[in-house]
Amino acid sequence: MRRFSGDRLLVATHNSGKFEEIAYLLGGHAIHVIGAADLGLVEPEEIGPDFVANAKIKAHAATRATGLPALADDSGIEIDALGGAPGVHTADWAETPGGRDFVLAMTRTYNALLESGVAQPWTARFCCTFAIAWPDGHSETFEGQVNGRITWPMRGDKGHGYDPIFQPDGHGITFGQMSRLEKNRISHRAEAFRKLKAVF
Repeated sequence: MRRFSGDRLLVATHNSGKFEEIAYLLGGHAIHVIGAADLGLVEPEEIGPDFVANAKIKAHAATRATGLPALADDSGIEIDALGGAPGVHTADWAETPGGRDFVLAMTRTYNALLESGVAQPWTARFCCTFAIAWPDGHSETFEGQVNGRITWPMRGDKGHGYDPIFQPDGHGITFGQMSRLEKNRISHRAEAFRKLKAVF
């Protein structure tokens, strides 16, 4: 495994919630974290079949554009009653002409579950893959996941994305009701980051 030895790292996401979580997780390291949005980078098309492929696409595109080592994540929610959907299309379910609307995405998810005819509990998992890429083309990937279930109605106004309808196993509240500190102890992103820390 290649070790990261620089002091600047580009976080290849335009999602402010993700950037905040990743910057927080990297807070204990002497690394200047730069966001893709700050540099006006264009988001590459995510055409990979899984989270690993899409994370690599984003990381390599960012490092090619800037010459900086880049960290990207691809994450999403897989719901068993929906055959693993939305999966890699998690963010796509929120797309509207005016931008991403995750209330719409969560409502769409709930309606799809009702139409599925599958009884509760609606088991699900949040998945995350981190990919770190270097300018010479080398990359490393690290995966994490957290199991739970889909709940309705939405609960909580913290976090981002589908957090208000995901209740992790062993907890009586959703990600949307958890403090950042509490969520970062158990989240899919935190698990993947614990593995990624071997690089730093």
